[in-house]
Amino acid sequence: MKNLKDKYLHTDLASEGSKFPDSSLRGATYEEKSVNGNTVARLHITDSEGAESLGKPIGRYITVGFTKCDELCEKDRVSLIETVSDEIRTLAKSMCPDGISGILVAGLGNRSITSDSLGPICTDNINITRHLNLSESDKKYLPEISAIAPGVLAQTGIETVELIRGAAQSCQPSLIIVIDALASRSVGRLASTVQLSDTGISPGSGIGNHRKTINSETVGFPVMAIGVPTVVDSATLVLDALERAGIEEYPDSLIPVLEEGMSFFVTLKDSDIAVSELSSILFEALNLFFSSIGNTNGIKGDCG
Repeated sequence: MKNLKDKYLHTDLASEGSKFPDSSLRGATYEEKSVNGNTVARLHITDSEGAESLGKPIGRYITVGFTKCDELCEKDRVSLIETVSDEIRTLAKSMCPDGISGILVAGLGNRSITSDSLGPICTDNINITRHLNLSESDKKYLPEISAIAPGVLAQTGIETVELIRGAAQSCQPSLIIVIDALASRSVGRLASTVQLSDTGISPGSGIGNHRKTINSETVGFPVMAIGVPTVVDSATLVLDALERAGIEEYPDSLIPVLEEGMSFFVTLKDSDIAVSELSSILFEALNLFFSSIGNTNGIKGDCG
């Protein structure tokens, strides 16, 4: 059973890896609490032992769990946006202790595929400020925000990391924020989880379509990744269903079924509505965070 789970249970979420939370968490710390009615889990992988055990790079992972977005009342929606924005702000402070003068937002994914369009939709609605010609006295109150939606390799013929690196070299941001749709190991996580991390991201890794990693080493600037799970692959779905049903012994005939299922991905039947609402929650949280930069309650930094 363990070998099957390790091979066929795929997820981009650090908090639901096949060895978590059953591991002793050596080399990592974990805490979970309720914030404004939402569940906030913080996982900090501190060394190579923790990274190997959990299958994720060393770094911080914050998971915000909430009621499915289409079931949120307006009050809960506002609380969720504030919670996500606060977590973005806290993580950004730890990543940029000297302050933030500019941010580049990169919306990853294929705009033509609903379940993969989260990133591009977000960038469409970011409050862009870098192009504004402000007086010197005004600049200190407004960070330089820029955004790109680089598409995917099959559309451009260029690795996403190369496009982001080029844009970053031009605008010299203090921080790069990449937004992407993720894969989960559980249908219960779809459209009800936001993950933040300071380790960057490998586009397409959750669906087995690995692209070059986007992180501080490959682009030259700190990279915060923000993602929401929108798909589950069929093999993972089958194993997750059997596990939740308490079935622990699998026949050998299941293996070819799982192999076939690795090529298929399942999303919500109303994924268009879900992705639209999720992207709205994310870009509103980001815009709220951006508005705090340079204010007395936000992150210090001149927009220069």
